[in-house]
Amino acid sequence: MITGKNLIGYTVSGNSDNISSSSVLENDQPLTFSFYEVSAEEIDEAAILGNDAFSKYRLCTAAQKIVFLEQIAEAITASKEELVKMAMHETHLPKPRLEGEVQRTINQIKLFAALLREGSWVKAIIDTAQPERTPLPKPDIRQMQVSIGPVAVFGASNFPFAFSVAGGDTISALAAGCPVVYKAHPGHPATSEMVGKIIIDAAKETNMPEGVFSLLQGKNNECSINLVTHPLIKAVGFTGSFNGGKALFDAAVKRAEPIPVYAEMGSVNPVFILPEILQQQATILAEKLAASNLLSAGQFCTNPGIIISLKSPDTAIFLAHFAACIKNANADSMLTNNICNNYISSIKKLSGAEDISLVSTGKESSVEMSATPQMFQIEAKHFLLNKDLWHEVFGPASIHVIADNEEELYAVATQLTGQLTASIWGTENDLAVFANLAKELELKAGRIIFNNVPTGVEVTHAMVHGGPYPATTFSNTTSVGSNAIYRFTRAVCYQNSPQQLLPDALKNENPLHIMRQVNGAYNNEAIV
Repeated sequence: MITGKNLIGYTVSGNSDNISSSSVLENDQPLTFSFYEVSAEEIDEAAILGNDAFSKYRLCTAAQKIVFLEQIAEAITASKEELVKMAMHETHLPKPRLEGEVQRTINQIKLFAALLREGSWVKAIIDTAQPERTPLPKPDIRQMQVSIGPVAVFGASNFPFAFSVAGGDTISALAAGCPVVYKAHPGHPATSEMVGKIIIDAAKETNMPEGVFSLLQGKNNECSINLVTHPLIKAVGFTGSFNGGKALFDAAVKRAEPIPVYAEMGSVNPVFILPEILQQQATILAEKLAASNLLSAGQFCTNPGIIISLKSPDTAIFLAHFAACIKNANADSMLTNNICNNYISSIKKLSGAEDISLVSTGKESSVEMSATPQMFQIEAKHFLLNKDLWHEVFGPASIHVIADNEEELYAVATQLTGQLTASIWGTENDLAVFANLAKELELKAGRIIFNNVPTGVEVTHAMVHGGPYPATTFSNTTSVGSNAIYRFTRAVCYQNSPQQLLPDALKNENPLHIMRQVNGAYNNEAIV
């Protein structure tokens, strides 16, 4: 048995009598990984250490932070084989999927290192003084983004690397200059500890202040609430269920000093299929969307869960082919027993709902924690009256909503709650006829996709992985892409500041050579 402890700065700690366990394999032999549930005292230690580190880390140069981030990326690259092996045992995810995810994690880190190297992310804005202006002189006013303080990050169950210990939340916070107190997901504690040690070792090797990163283990809800309500924590990043994210959000806003909880909480990712493209590609679309729905046992936050189309012979062909894809699909292992049980419970509720039909069921399996694919169908007029059907089913299930007319199709779009994604499939003519559909979906989703599946979130500067509530708690943010950094910064304005007291980004000579907005125009020139 391996016993894991909490990593509080550079100290390994385990002072709790409460021990939880996770079954893994080592050298193909069963092995139990047990870990100490973090105590309230250890949470306090991690937060205090993170706050102490913040006073130094916030002053680190971009070059120093770049070295730190790149060291993390290099160490993850060197440990890729061992990390993937452990994650396979803990999550039941296949090796190719995990190898791709590790590479995505490395690429994310490099993206933020490049963002720091270019430098313009600080959004330097300068309005120079006009002392001769009448009737009153205009002061010199300069603004930029600064880090906010220690951040708590909660990892996702379904991405043990990319949305986990060294995932986008952690790396964007570190890039912003914020220490991270990371709460490991109990679905992969051993993998989390391995990556946590990599980050801490990188911090030591690059002379970062102790406390810039800590990792805490725990299954109980109490430790999560204690972390979010600790007075030294200034923001929270979360990826997971609606119930979990909302509970943390509610706790954070009740604090004496309320703080933001940037929670990504899932989505049904509606897909609208328009008539002409169905006429041309009914079977092709059925195969693509079925594959997207089934991908990773439906355990992505972007799997398409609700598919809407107009009643027609072409729709009937699409539905029949989609049903055949589901019937031929094998049950797949889910990440945890809890997730599997929730999926089974959700399917029972759908099966018992009025006016909905179970159209197709995949092949069952006797393997533990397996989810059998399911396809349901309902008329739009009934769907519109039963909002219990509009919630995410985390797993390989889909609801096909058939509208009698365009009015019903638009009614579904207008009554949607906030989503991470919304997709439209259509020909050029379809998209012209249904142009208002895209405009409606702008109000509902963070990412609108045309003629492609929603699964697969590219890590780029322009990506938005977010959306209106209840997909997230803050619709103006993203948890993927370089703009994720702004969750952990705030604007500070300097008025009539002496040059020597200004940050380099705001000095007249522009020693960083970054793009700045000067008197309304963008350039990277010095102010003379």
